[in-house]
Amino acid sequence: MNAAEFEKMLEQEGYREITTRTRDPQPANAEHAHEFSVRGFVSAGEFVITCNGVPRSYKAGDEFEVAAGQIHTEAVGPEGTCVTTGRMY
Repeated sequence: MNAAEFEKMLEQEGYREITTRTRDPQPANAEHAHEFSVRGFVSAGEFVITCNGVPRSYKAGDEFEVAAGQIHTEAVGPEGTCVTTGRMY
């Protein structure tokens, strides 16, 4: 799957506010939660999501999901990342 195919799938499943962002390396942000669910696809680099103290690394070709209300942190690996995400309210 590529980012365009993932974006099309998100639209079909009812996800909105679909964006693709390239991000520079960054350490984990503060713990937080969203009022919406997020599904994402990593097309380059590394994206790390930590839930309940357990980090999970996502690399090119990986998909991830964070449920609405789930407390988590997000970090970007040393090479940066490119991530396509959609929100479900």
